[in-house]
Amino acid sequence: MRQDRRNPLPAPDMSLLTDDVARFMQSGISISVASRDVRRVPSLARSAGCHVAAGHEQVTLLLHPSQARQLLTDLAATAALAVVFSSPSTNRTLQVKGRVLEIRAAGTDDVATAVQQREAFANTLIPLGYAHDLAYSVHCRDMADMMAVVFAPTDIFEQTPGPKAGTRLSA
Repeated sequence: MRQDRRNPLPAPDMSLLTDDVARFMQSGISISVASRDVRRVPSLARSAGCHVAAGHEQVTLLLHPSQARQLLTDLAATAALAVVFSSPSTNRTLQVKGRVLEIRAAGTDDVATAVQQREAFANTLIPLGYAHDLAYSVHCRDMADMMAVVFAPTDIFEQTPGPKAGTRLSA
């Protein structure tokens, strides 16, 4: 994987993700992943789920190549990403920025995480009046060939609508 040397990324901050933030990120919410190519043209895709490592120093995002082809290309080229985690029922929203460490094929545990979080996400949307099929269609139905993007968080921001939106968080 090549990193864009013109725009070096900050070193990971292991204290960024609290237990509460890690639980929130893995609770079956909306996850959008963004990057850019070397010309700074943005790319965006939805993640099917995520896993926060025990020490909170790494996060694994699960993406389907058919929905994230350009994003995966850009992540491999620049290693820069920003991820938005948002709860549809409460509007609680966090943005986590980071540096890609690895892009690999998703393993069996990764796919199980994506399936479980897709179910939790659908169960959040259905009480809000969304049809079952729509709730599931937001995530890919075919979990085969998923890719795992492992990244180290470097910054986190409150993005819940309101006066604190945009505020940098610290542990």
